Order: sequence, then structure tokens, then C-alpha cells
Amino acid sequence: MAELITILGSSGSIGVSTLDIVARHPDRYQVFALTGHSRIDVLAAQSRQFRPRYVVTGSQQSADLLQGQVPVGTEVLWGEQALVDVASHPEVDSVMAAIVGAAGLLPTLAAARAGKRVLLANKESLVMAGALFMDAVRDGGATLLPIDSEHNAIFQCLPCVAGKVETGGVSRILLSGSGGPFRTRPLAELQHVTPAEACAHPNWVMGQKISVDSATMMNKGLELIEACWLFGVAADFVEVVIHPQSIIHSLVAYSDGSVLAQLGNPDMRTPIAHALAWPQRIESGVKPLNLVDIARLDFEAPDLERFPCLALASSAARSGKDYPAALNAANEVAVAAFLAGHIRFPDIATVVEAVLNSWQPSEPSDLDAVQHADRQARILATDQILAINKTKARIS
Repeated sequence: MAELITILGSSGSIGVSTLDIVARHPDRYQVFALTGHSRIDVLAAQSRQFRPRYVVTGSQQSADLLQGQVPVGTEVLWGEQALVDVASHPEVDSVMAAIVGAAGLLPTLAAARAGKRVLLANKESLVMAGALFMDAVRDGGATLLPIDSEHNAIFQCLPCVAGKVETGGVSRILLSGSGGPFRTRPLAELQHVTPAEACAHPNWVMGQKISVDSATMMNKGLELIEACWLFGVAADFVEVVIHPQSIIHSLVAYSDGSVLAQLGNPDMRTPIAHALAWPQRIESGVKPLNLVDIARLDFEAPDLERFPCLALASSAARSGKDYPAALNAANEVAVAAFLAGHIRFPDIATVVEAVLNSWQPSEPSDLDAVQHADRQARILATDQILAINKTKARIS
């Protein structure tokens, strides 16, 4: 019998890649539900191809637009509760959690509580609510498999006993990152970076928000926090290393001097296929890696003057409590403001740093506390953006 899958965020790059693999294995996988916020044309085309039982969109207006474009037998739903319902539905086997940002927390958490096989591409669920999310995985009996190429690589390099990774004998986790499009650009020129330039990643094809996060290396900082929760290690156990070619996706160093690395072309279908089929392997459509053609693999330490967002995320990871939730919320607001042309590229770090410096931390004991921290940090970030713009207006 085919495995039933809900894809949260099917209209984004991860969702599209997931459906590409599903289409290659029609006898093995069947789509139960597709969700997307507002890309009605994409959702309509996907629903006609894969004929899911449900399609969920972000608003009633979007649902009304979609209603006449889906095949007979597909029901159109909308809103947050509908996302939770299709993620936790009793018939669903696996949930691809690929909604970007804090919006993905509730349905991803619902999937974990319902004991699903959770394919986690929404790192914010762990950044915002790490302890609560891991408790939900444990209490619900869920299987948690990482989709980020770095965490999937670490997962593959760690020993696995009875379906759970072990870190005994591990001395370090090495989290690799490309350094994004501005790794070698003169610092003074970063003041004039455009959203289009920030979204032009040299190796990966991704959405706008994650592309900007890669350019600031905030993405790597969020991944550091995610790695701590996924693998049960302290922040000091995880080291970020820049690897411009994006061929080695991450490494694990052992106490005997061994270092294991997972290599592959920069294509998200590899980790998606790995998680979909785990512990088996299936064809993904990814071009085989040719090391002779690549010829060289380079590494360097990250420059924290160039990438202050990485330093801020590392600090939040070490501080714990609800600092990571505040970091994530402030970053989401700042990135949205940059993409809208309201602040400059370096202002992203300025906004996040101002929020963290004024933050009054507490231990998030439940989901309400996490969401409260998220809201408060967004208010502080918005205020900081207004202050930046007032200063610019006075100068001009």
C-alpha cells in the first residue's frame, strides 16, 4: 500500500522537490494533502497532477479562487486549523514540514504530537520551541528526520542504533555553509546590496527568505540551534565552517581522529529522498557527483565581522531560554523589511542585535509562552526598523 503524505508548503522549493520525487515513485507514495499560502496557480497545477484529498491555502479569498481549479474529489480548506488537521490526520503516514518561518510551527508540532513520520525542513520549529517540540516527538512516538542538507548529512554520518542517532565517541559536529553570494565582496559594498543580489545564491535554488538568510549566514546560525536540539548536543559542540562549493554538506569528527563527511551535488532532492525512504534508499533524479570535475574542495573559518548574524545566533544558542525565539522573530521581520526595500542589507543584523540587547528572557514553558515571545520580538523589531528609517530621514 502506498504511503500517504501531507506536504506543508508544497508550492515552495522544498515542496516542489518533494513532489518531483513522489512522481518518480507513484507506487510507493501518494499525496494526501497539499498546502500553500497564496500561490494559487501552483497549488492548482499540483492538485491536478497529484489529486490529493485536501488542498489548504492561507485565506478564504485564496480558497475561493482555488475552488474551481482543483479536480473532482479534492476538497479546498483554508486557515491555520486546516493546516493542523491535515498534518495530524489519522490516515497520514508522513508529513513534509516545509512551511517557511514561524507559520510552520503549529502544524509541524501537531504532526509530531500525532506520531507521524516528520520530515523537518521547517527549522524554526526547533529554533522557537526546541524543548517543547522534542517533547512532542517523544510523547507522540513520532519519527523525526531532518531535511536541511546539513542536518541530513550529520544524520547520515552519525551511528544509528534502533532508529536513533548516537553521539558517543563524537568530538565535534562540523556544520558547513557556502558563505553565500557576499563571501568575498568588500564590506563597504554591502551597504548597497539589493534584494535581487541577496537572493542570487551561488549554488542553491531557494525561496527569497532563506536566500537572504544564507547571504547573512543567519541561516547557518539557525541551523546551529537546530542541530543542538536534533542531536542533543551543546552549542560549543557544533562548529561552523565555510565550504564554498557546497559539495560536503556537513561532517562529524570522532574522538579517534576519524572524520566522516556526506558529499553530494547541491540538490535538495538528495536529503528529501533519503528521509522519505529511510532507512532504505531510492532514486532521486539527482545528477551523480563527479569528484574529478569538481577537482577541489575549499574550507575557511567564517568572518564574524562580515557575518554578524551568525555571531548573534551563536550567542542566542548559548544563552538559551527564549532568546532563539526572539532571534528568529526579529530576523523574519528584518528580512521582510529588507526585501520590501525599507532597510539596507546590514540593517538586518542591526535590528536583530537591538532586539536581543533589549530582550528580557524567560523559560518558555508552553506554546503560549513561545508565541508570546515571538509576538513581542516582532514588535521590538518593527520599532527598531521605524527608528532606523527616522534616522535616515533626518540625515537626508
